[in-house]
Amino acid sequence: MILTIFVNPTQFGPNEDLARYPRDEAGDLAKGLDAGIDLAFCPDASAMYRAASQTFVEVRELQKPLCGASRRALRRGRDGRGQAVSHHAAAHRGVRREGLQQLAIIRRMVRDLDFAIEIASVPIVREADGVALSSRNAYLSSEQRRVARSLSAGLAAPSALRRRRAPGGHAGRRRARTIEAEREARIDYVELRDAEELTPVSGLARPAVLAMAVFIGTTRLIDNRVLA
Repeated sequence: MILTIFVNPTQFGPNEDLARYPRDEAGDLAKGLDAGIDLAFCPDASAMYRAASQTFVEVRELQKPLCGASRRALRRGRDGRGQAVSHHAAAHRGVRREGLQQLAIIRRMVRDLDFAIEIASVPIVREADGVALSSRNAYLSSEQRRVARSLSAGLAAPSALRRRRAPGGHAGRRRARTIEAEREARIDYVELRDAEELTPVSGLARPAVLAMAVFIGTTRLIDNRVLA
């Protein structure tokens, strides 16, 4: 089993937090060893993006909604998610714990390019208080952490509505907007989308995901809940 650790500079827009993004390579390697890895690949940007490269992987439609609507790097197809994963085309299996949109982009790239890779999706890893695990959680003050906890809890309620066959997207949006009005938060988006195509969903006939991106102070966090 091979572990890759790479902070991808092309996923950061202008004036974002690339330079100060939390990094703990030693800690990540220790966790990998505990999980039974055989090899770790820890490249720098020059190894992943060669000078004067003319080839770039782009997944046009899936990069446009959600984070693509507000983040220029993703919208213009130069965020490098597909590019970075394409370097591992010889791998048999990729396990992604990233956000909804990243997973959809990588799955489509693998399918369209006929890579012999199995993309295994696993549930979002959450901390003890329910907040989705993210390196950027380290930026949050204690009060900001309470806001993040409230927003994550707000995404859980529509899942119960889905089980009762009632639309859940509106409830999630109302909860997020209430928290935005009262606390130190600014919503980027709260949207109900098809789980694979990322197209807008008005009802719940198809597998749907309630996805959210929110700024808490200056920290942008993403989260989602499958409405099953």
